[in-house]
Amino acid sequence: MAREIRITKKPARKGDDGFKVVSVRMREEVIEQLDVLSQRTNRSRNELINMLLESALHIVKVEE
Repeated sequence: MAREIRITKKPARKGDDGFKVVSVRMREEVIEQLDVLSQRTNRSRNELINMLLESALHIVKVEE
């Protein structure tokens, strides 16, 4: 009789990389500006949005 059962670890599924999918409505002008910046920097729109949001979160101040 076998003394152990070996099970290999499954590779991570797509989406299991610490990111979550979020749907956001944006004005066309903002998307156009993102697309221009995307072309100039050779980065995806998604990458730019993440970079910009992460930067903004560090400088936002809530006024009471």
